[in-house]
Amino acid sequence: MGTDDKMDHKLEEFGGKAKEKVGQATGDEELEAQGDRDQTKSNIKQAGDKIKDAFRK
Repeated sequence: MGTDDKMDHKLEEFGGKAKEKVGQATGDEELEAQGDRDQTKSNIKQAGDKIKDAFRK
């Protein structure tokens, strides 16, 4: 797994957290939910990265 992919997945997680916080602050439930989905998607990708790394060692 490339370092670039791992960084992209981590950035996606941080972007999701930011969306969630902005949604909470502004009362925008849709943006908050979108941020939560982004985080979940990123966490799944990161788990996949860890599995791939485990098989490469």
